[in-house]
Amino acid sequence: MEEKRIGQIFAPNPGDAKVLEELKKMKVVTPYSIASKFNLRISVAKDFLENLKRKGVLQLVAGSRYTRIYKVVV
Repeated sequence: MEEKRIGQIFAPNPGDAKVLEELKKMKVVTPYSIASKFNLRISVAKDFLENLKRKGVLQLVAGSRYTRIYKVVV
């Protein structure tokens, strides 16, 4: 019998210096760009960006019900 495994994908640590340096290099930050760069699912990237927004690292520039565009504040 095969054992069923449930995989979990975790977002990178928002306090990590490497993550912040990568964000500073980007002109705009979208869930798709974060998902592509850090190999995440879009839903995980959206949660990660919302967490960074709450911490004051990102500022919401524009958004609709489908996607949001952020810029780096720090």
